[in-house]
Amino acid sequence: MTTGYPRFFIHRSIQALAKDVIAKYATAKDSVAFLWPTRKIAARCVSFVQSRAPPEVLATLEVVHLVLDTSNPQSQPLRSLCPTISAVICCKEGFSYLKQYWQHTGDGISSRRAEFCHSLFKDGLLIEDEGPLKSPTSPSPKPCRGPKRYQRPGSVDVGKQQQPTIVNPDKDASRFLEERFGRNLDISFVEPAKSAIRRRIAGALTSDKELSTSPVPEKEMESNTRGIVNLREEDVYLFPAGMNAIFNAHRALLGARSSNLKSINFGFPYVDTLKILEKFGPGVVFYGHASESDLDDLESRLEKGERFLALFCEFPGNPLLTCPNLVRIRQLADKYDFAVLVDETIGTFANINVLQYSDIVVSSLTKIFSGDCNVMGGSAIFNPNSRYYSALKDFARTSFEDTYWPEDVMFMERNSRDFASRIDRINANAEAICEVLLQEADLIKTVFFPRYNESSANYEVVKVLGGGYGGLISVVFHRKEQAVAFYDAVDTAKGPSLGTNFTLTSPYVLLAHYQELDWAAQFGVDPDLIRISVGLEDTEDIVKVFKDALTAAAEATKA
Repeated sequence: MTTGYPRFFIHRSIQALAKDVIAKYATAKDSVAFLWPTRKIAARCVSFVQSRAPPEVLATLEVVHLVLDTSNPQSQPLRSLCPTISAVICCKEGFSYLKQYWQHTGDGISSRRAEFCHSLFKDGLLIEDEGPLKSPTSPSPKPCRGPKRYQRPGSVDVGKQQQPTIVNPDKDASRFLEERFGRNLDISFVEPAKSAIRRRIAGALTSDKELSTSPVPEKEMESNTRGIVNLREEDVYLFPAGMNAIFNAHRALLGARSSNLKSINFGFPYVDTLKILEKFGPGVVFYGHASESDLDDLESRLEKGERFLALFCEFPGNPLLTCPNLVRIRQLADKYDFAVLVDETIGTFANINVLQYSDIVVSSLTKIFSGDCNVMGGSAIFNPNSRYYSALKDFARTSFEDTYWPEDVMFMERNSRDFASRIDRINANAEAICEVLLQEADLIKTVFFPRYNESSANYEVVKVLGGGYGGLISVVFHRKEQAVAFYDAVDTAKGPSLGTNFTLTSPYVLLAHYQELDWAAQFGVDPDLIRISVGLEDTEDIVKVFKDALTAAAEATKA
């Protein structure tokens, strides 16, 4: 494999910038460099490496901070973008330690930031800064209409074409960016775009309307699908990746409560969530089934005096779509004083409302919220009714950095405008595919889907009016050769992500847990499980695709 998911593979644009940084600044030319958006993040990376790497690696650690050369007149229109890069450099033997921090935290720079900063670097506008990094102030950009590039038809309107629109704004910072870097980035719309994303996540903005630089009345937040009337836009935080939202939420809980308390990972986890809890704090207690008996065991431990920082869970879980009992978890949390963090990525807030039972809700915006596979993002919501709310907000004010690159923000806002209508189509397609799969009992051992799981009653408790069951399905066949034939025959894209606007099929367990298949199996996760992320195709067409693949699996059985 030469490329892959950005937290697991370093994007080629990032590699290209890192190579030039090494060539200019590294003491040893066979070094490796990982790039971060701020010096604080670079410092956290260095601390992580120092706690794990051997002395021979630590002896080669170098840190280079690159900032805009504000003495150059050409840099003036770029100051509000704050295009900073902090490089952590070391010998090639230190690669695995730097890579762990990159993968687990999601703190690394995006490919768009890399491309933009690489251009500045080549032209001498991005220079080394050896002193304290100061955030430059910038004049308020002139308000103007948003670029037509970000006004598009909904993704469900398959086949409709638009003619490109020529944009001719005034000669200000936006035009400078377009002329010099070939980008149509109207910086006056970055903050309104962030506001629109936050309100969309809060369930207070669902319409596909143009951005405006005019302030949005706060009263618009009072009515939201989350059912929390005192929820404010400032309670929604944006991050450059979904895992970065989890990482920073964990940091906030450690900072707001106690750095000495272990956390609970409840339910079979996405890979890096468990790694964060293991490696960036005092440890974790793992319950892999998310069952009632697991809750019985947890309650017993709590009754005996054990105390925890927080319980982390996914709703539904990945890949078994198990739905933990949030009502009971909330009762235990209130009684024994621990926080509840729920990852709603798979369920999505268009289908479920978990904030009412949570202190923090996180989501990967990279998935179905965006859908277009061309930008990453994450979010965290602090429940204003949480007993930890004030402490969490205090921590956020002093310790959170906004590192979401403006270009990524603009793409995410554009992509998410038709989120609600896309979810409706995906919900319908997923149920239609499930009906086909459930009819093939001779081939299929188990279909995992929130509507049909043993924990389906837990899903119904938080399902919103008019919501569905999401677009993720997992399937286990009776025999391996049936799974192989099905996977080879199914005429969809193949890959490890989820939430794409097109259907995506994956041998998920082999990809995510290849080095720990026996460990995964003890929690009911079959190594030959096939995970299906359902897309926006015509329902009749996508159903036929799966019927044909099931026919191939049946023929393999006969053979």
